[in-house]
Amino acid sequence: MRLAAVARAVRDGELDPAELLDGALARATDQGSLNAVVHLDRSAAVRADGPLAGIPVLVKEIIEVEGLPFRCGSEVFADRVGAADAEVVARVRAAGGVVFGLTHSHEFAYGCTGSANRAGPCRNPHDPSRITGGSSSGSAAAVAAGIAGLALGTDTAGSVRVPASLCGVVGAKPSRGLLPVDGVFPLSRSLDHVGVFTGSVADARYAVEVLGRISLPALDSRPRLGVVDVEASPEVAAAFDDSLRALEAAGARLTQVGFDWDELNRTAVELQGPEAAAVHAELLSEEYQPDVRDRLRAAAEVPGWRYVLARERVQPLTAAVERVLSEVDAVVLPTVPMRATPIGDESVREPLLRHNRLANLTGFPALSVPMPIAGLPAGMQVLALDDARAFGAAEWVEAALVP
Repeated sequence: MRLAAVARAVRDGELDPAELLDGALARATDQGSLNAVVHLDRSAAVRADGPLAGIPVLVKEIIEVEGLPFRCGSEVFADRVGAADAEVVARVRAAGGVVFGLTHSHEFAYGCTGSANRAGPCRNPHDPSRITGGSSSGSAAAVAAGIAGLALGTDTAGSVRVPASLCGVVGAKPSRGLLPVDGVFPLSRSLDHVGVFTGSVADARYAVEVLGRISLPALDSRPRLGVVDVEASPEVAAAFDDSLRALEAAGARLTQVGFDWDELNRTAVELQGPEAAAVHAELLSEEYQPDVRDRLRAAAEVPGWRYVLARERVQPLTAAVERVLSEVDAVVLPTVPMRATPIGDESVREPLLRHNRLANLTGFPALSVPMPIAGLPAGMQVLALDDARAFGAAEWVEAALVP
């Protein structure tokens, strides 16, 4: 049942919000071996009013929740408790949503595999020996496992879209600032976004409309889609080609487009690293997970002049991307070039992030939508100039791929 329908049924007295919460808590307990949910609030208060009335919601553990652990996946903050709700959490509660737990994050959100956390790795529901992706690992895994229909995550270089692709759910990163980052432990203040995980684009749209306090118009015609050719594994490449044929058969107009990936990635990396190093300058210790500690130490060595030049490159790069996006309704490409890899393989970091940093650097909205594929999931990224086009095109793509 879609989120809007669940909330309506709760408001109309057809569904008991206490039973919805009990079911979510039971599913989280049953699926505990995935390590997707790192804390459950069994005393969460239910609501029967509002656009998210009674809907159980999970929150990534780097997003502050009053009275719940605020560990960010790290032993450094093992005993810390949230003093106040982050703004996006306050909006969930104001809308009637029930925050009942915290989800696994790669430590301090500085990683894309979901393997480094004080509680151990998060496991993919489709194959527990494989990564979920990250850093919003637990939120993606929890939605994929059916624990909750809505989970919050953060996205600095693809941290919503990467795990959404590898776990087979919808991950939506709206435009910069639409969902507030107040109360989110920062990774890179220039690049950080808040996003959502759901089982469908319609649910993602609904959640973003409620939490962003906006209304997004529907797409009123068959879209013109820019297609980006990227290197991918044979299975992902074949699924993408099959999906393009399905989109074209449904009436989409396809045209080839391209981006300067090397320059976009170089600029994003040279912003993110120094900003992350600044956040952790007075915290960094041997208690950090080794991969996160080493990455932060390397980031601290980036010369200041490289950071300054990267800042200067953002505007012209954003303008160049805007020119491409203004000629189409949306651009589509594989979210990541492979499916979930075995836990412990950190060599996949750059391939996982390469085609996702663009949306954080420029602030344009992007979603990952599951592609039809046998076995482990794969996602199609939908990138657009504004939220209305991004969600409209993604909803159309989803309908064409899963009629």
